[in-house]
Amino acid sequence: MSEQNQSHSPDQESLETLRDIKRIMERSSRFLSLSGFSGIIAGICALAGAWLAKYKLEQYYSRYDERTFFDGHDFNDLKNELLLIAGIVLVLALSLSFFFTWRKAKRSHVSIWNHTSKKLLVNMIIPLAAGGFFILAMLQYNDWRFVAPACLVFYGLALVNSSKYTFTDIRYLGFLEIILGLINTQYIGYGLYFWAAGFGVLHIVYGIIMWWKYERKQTA
Repeated sequence: MSEQNQSHSPDQESLETLRDIKRIMERSSRFLSLSGFSGIIAGICALAGAWLAKYKLEQYYSRYDERTFFDGHDFNDLKNELLLIAGIVLVLALSLSFFFTWRKAKRSHVSIWNHTSKKLLVNMIIPLAAGGFFILAMLQYNDWRFVAPACLVFYGLALVNSSKYTFTDIRYLGFLEIILGLINTQYIGYGLYFWAAGFGVLHIVYGIIMWWKYERKQTA
């Protein structure tokens, strides 16, 4: 028995060495400090923002009946309020997501700002910036119909484009965001619900899966 164990030990050592090499290569080529809690908190912020936006819309439409014309000044106020809500949700979600990611990187003794994270950020910003300018152009002409679908599609493209520098799970989230946005183009009147599903529900589900797969053992 002892001779058999000794004959297996070199193979086990070689396997462990290969695993170590794989982990080192992943750390050097992929940013692995993204936290599942970041996705969960971003989803919660998105759902809260969607609820507040729905409340503002209901207030706006409740002031009118079939005999009353819509006032342009009131519509501009509504537009500014919705943009303010979106801005607050974005800043809050990014800030809290950064905190949880920074905390995970600190626990893993990994720098949050390195060559890989820079590549991740650049590949994500390009589709997001393009989508942002496209959406602003639509808002410039008061065309709100495709704002929610465009948000989902361009965000999904950003996730897919940057997924090669982090967990591959991000790619699947991106595909789902794109599909949801394309479906939303056929149901224009339900943009807020699709927005809440994409940025809220999908983020929460993704965050839970990420935590279960990669962080559960670390926190246990």
